[in-house]
Amino acid sequence: MHTILVTGSAGFIGSNLVLRLLKTESPVNIVGLDSVNDYYDVSLKEYRLRQIEQCASEYPQNKYTFVKGNLSNKALIDTLFEQYHFDTVVNLAAQAGVRYSITNPEAYIESNLIGFYNILEACRNYPVDHLVYASSSSVYGGNTKVPFSEEDKVDNPVSLYAATKKSNELLAHSYSKLYNIPSTGLRFFTVYGPAGRPDMAYFGFTNKLIKGEKIQIFNYGNCKRDFTYVDDIVEGVQRVMHKAPAKQMGEDGLPLPPYRVYNIGNSNPENLLDFVQILQEELIAAGVLPKDYDFDSHKELVPMQAGDVPVTFADTSALERDFGFKPSTSLRDGLRAFAKWYKEFYGSKL
Repeated sequence: MHTILVTGSAGFIGSNLVLRLLKTESPVNIVGLDSVNDYYDVSLKEYRLRQIEQCASEYPQNKYTFVKGNLSNKALIDTLFEQYHFDTVVNLAAQAGVRYSITNPEAYIESNLIGFYNILEACRNYPVDHLVYASSSSVYGGNTKVPFSEEDKVDNPVSLYAATKKSNELLAHSYSKLYNIPSTGLRFFTVYGPAGRPDMAYFGFTNKLIKGEKIQIFNYGNCKRDFTYVDDIVEGVQRVMHKAPAKQMGEDGLPLPPYRVYNIGNSNPENLLDFVQILQEELIAAGVLPKDYDFDSHKELVPMQAGDVPVTFADTSALERDFGFKPSTSLRDGLRAFAKWYKEFYGSKL
């Protein structure tokens, strides 16, 4: 039975990945690890965990175990690796968010650096077939060349969050080289969808509009984001999991690092003003907001914020070449699914 560790399993991407693996792979033994911290509404994380429990009960041929714990707890990580002998590790646990990293830097060092180091050490001491880990489009920093390619130089992060994600890639490379650990980093581009993170724009905007508060659109609406629907992200992760970089020897008799990095994005950057327009139309269609809602009086165009970048745009040709996959969900379809979920989840409170 294939045994997989998914860290951040109560998170947005992690929970969707566990659900997909339970439904599409058999037999599989999944261990989910999450600290279920209060960076955002814990009830949302508990909702995702209930979804997984329900799904696991419908696929009894598969095993699912949830462990509540912190990535920075080295003893816990070592114990899990020793107990389960994981074949594949998917590290999605991280302190997310660019703006939060400006006010709470310690959380990023603990989770994204120390936590990731603990995972790498465990993969060294209890060898795995493949380590897949979340990087981020934020590593591209203020790159002006678009679309962003994995070949681009990424040495100028504009936030601590971005710096920790670039550090993950560097650490993974060194461990791949030193200990021949197959590792693949995935640079995710603005992931969205049902039961997503409330600190993301589409979710935060919706919460504010319902309360009659103004939404702030940064860089006076001149930002572009490569919005990527969560189902596309998890399909990409699943495909990558099953194709580890090959172990090869170099001319010097030492291993070539079995190391890869891929973009996963929609390759279709959307202007923030267009994004807000689609969001408001879908919120009205789903009955989240009334048909006569006055959006113009609830929009405020403001300057760029520290740590933000004007555009994100993924070149996904490497992903297409190596895995025959390209994200394709349109922004309207994705926001429609979010709006319907929002209506269902918060219905009684609307």
